[in-house]
Amino acid sequence: MAELLDTNDVYGFLHEPEQASGNALALTHGAGGNCTSPLLVRLAQAFAEAGWLVLRYDLPFRRQRKAPSPSFQARDREGVRHAVAELRKRARGKVVAGGQSYGGRMTAMAAAGDSGLADGLLLLSYPLHAPGKAEQKRTQFFPELRTPVLFVSGTKDPFGSPEELRESIAAIPASKDVLLVEGAGHDLKRGADMAADMLTRLHALVV
Repeated sequence: MAELLDTNDVYGFLHEPEQASGNALALTHGAGGNCTSPLLVRLAQAFAEAGWLVLRYDLPFRRQRKAPSPSFQARDREGVRHAVAELRKRARGKVVAGGQSYGGRMTAMAAAGDSGLADGLLLLSYPLHAPGKAEQKRTQFFPELRTPVLFVSGTKDPFGSPEELRESIAAIPASKDVLLVEGAGHDLKRGADMAADMLTRLHALVV
């Protein structure tokens, strides 16, 4: 069961594991969703079953407007920091910060600005660029990213092909790994079925 967490800084749901490993995951959504998206719910349940404490949470923009905007990104990154800080109070082990699409981008940018924010990153469907605009990369901060990171991406994602992803992450100086979901698009359907693989790879990178 998930418990509602609603403070001045964080709104989301906390999944407490029956047998805690001490590790924790803060997981947020993309531009068109919220913390109740099916992918986030299924991943949170899978990680909790594996002993992780999981917080799936809303970014600040979701609580005030329908879609993110460039002017709101700083507040969304602050929301990432608040969520991770909330887990730091409760976790005894490693804390991983994760997000889908826009949420993953804000999470990665927050970590690039503060290398001590999280012990690892889980980035689902990272939006390398808008569809059809491969020349407008959203990776300028990658050389400043010093937190181990696992990218999970569909092989048919219009926001970035596997080849583009592997080329782009070469600029990241930290340890990194890529887990591909065959045939999946940007919504990463069936991605939650690979939770065991994500856990294995995160353990290799972080734990």
